[in-house]
Amino acid sequence: MTIQMREGYEGTGPGAITPDGCAVELYSRLPVGEEPEVIAGVASAGARILELGSGVGRMTHPLLERGFTVTAVDESAEMLERVRGARTICSPVEKLDLDEKFDVVLLASFLVHSGDDEVRRGLLRTCLRHVADDGFVLIQREGEDYHTNVPRERVDPSGFTVRILSSEPAGDGVNSVHVEYDFPDAVWTQTFRARPLSREQFEEALGEVGLKVDRYVTEDRIWVKAVPME
Repeated sequence: MTIQMREGYEGTGPGAITPDGCAVELYSRLPVGEEPEVIAGVASAGARILELGSGVGRMTHPLLERGFTVTAVDESAEMLERVRGARTICSPVEKLDLDEKFDVVLLASFLVHSGDDEVRRGLLRTCLRHVADDGFVLIQREGEDYHTNVPRERVDPSGFTVRILSSEPAGDGVNSVHVEYDFPDAVWTQTFRARPLSREQFEEALGEVGLKVDRYVTEDRIWVKAVPME
């Protein structure tokens, strides 16, 4: 089956590649980081979480282990096949409309930095559409030096290296980012488009769709708790 790639997105390496250039096998190997702890630190015990862009369940599974109920959404059926224990829904995030509300809507993985403004608005409208009146949206932003501190690399304790090789202007304030994941037995690359957003631009993007910052959860302002405007 031929996958229709999103414009400006590409992926190489073994196994299935999703429309945004993610390799299913690669994401099945990546370890979970601090994300579940951050989420558990702000979500109420047993909260119903809508995880947008869940991939293979890297965060889904630790959240389930912490007692949350998770609905995992991804546009890749191959990714969702690897999710265990959660309800899964295959759909582009920006088009999702479940006619349901959740305690927490999770938009992680820097999705809010989509290079396509209409996609970003669609993502944020999906968040607003699905958050309960007394719930909140939890968003993961890029670090402030994400596009300027390049090239850079990080050697993971588990034995692979991640390299952000470049972030080059692609027009209209959008950058084309090229990343390499180097494992002992395989190499994957991903190219994607991202729009850097200052704190002011990020808050303006939220306001466009009827959301506002409740508070920045982490000191680096990467994790943000947002709520519907009054």
